[in-house]
Amino acid sequence: MTAVDYHGQTTLITGASAGLGAEFARRLAARGSDLVLVARRRERLEELAAELRAHHSVQVHVMEMDLATDTPGQALAARVERLGLRVTSVINNAGFATFGPFHQAHPERLRREIAVDVTAVADISRAFIEQLREEGRGVLVNVASMAAYQPNPRMALYGATKAFVLSLTEALWEESRGTGLRVLALSPGATRTEFFDVVGTMRAAGGSKLASPADVVRTALTALDRRNPPPSVIAGRMNRVAAALTRRLATRRQVIRVVSRLTAEGT
Repeated sequence: MTAVDYHGQTTLITGASAGLGAEFARRLAARGSDLVLVARRRERLEELAAELRAHHSVQVHVMEMDLATDTPGQALAARVERLGLRVTSVINNAGFATFGPFHQAHPERLRREIAVDVTAVADISRAFIEQLREEGRGVLVNVASMAAYQPNPRMALYGATKAFVLSLTEALWEESRGTGLRVLALSPGATRTEFFDVVGTMRAAGGSKLASPADVVRTALTALDRRNPPPSVIAGRMNRVAAALTRRLATRRQVIRVVSRLTAEGT
């Protein structure tokens, strides 16, 4: 396997109105892929679509959609089919977190978090993976997080959802070997996006230096272009070191307490 050729492909990207989703859209358009951009904010999607059409002469379709529904994958697949498109690559990027003690979180917000961060990722992956495997030339990228590698006091549900995404995607990587489909779980650390606006506090970063969306997306695309792409990749050298240390040099009790201190009041 060599570098992915995105010319003639159609890539569906969720959470495409800002942050990593918008950066993936720009990078893949520059490499020749047509796009289906999915998010709740139609105006932002239309602005991005106009930019990409003008700069890269690719086809860009916009789909306004709230992914916190029962069957977002089926709904997207039906809309794509009505447009006469065949998706060859998928980037499941949409997601958000809730910060604070689990017992104080609003149940409806937690329900939506599970729907977007877990259910939508699985449902959209299932809705498209058969045709991605049949095409055998594209990618399936599910955005996990550094939060997937340890429990996360004050973001307990978010860490659990990202652990699910990491496990699911790595299993799909193995199941898809030999089909030509490249499957990757991308785990960013704290990144300069709207994530912290939605969370409502920079304490969720745990004092980490924020990476740029460009660096995170570059990490993913570089991994996918490898002759033998890995099942998952962590963006940022220090993040990779931290993940290795938590697995090898610390007890589970120690890891949980360190993470808790990093997001404690006043840090």
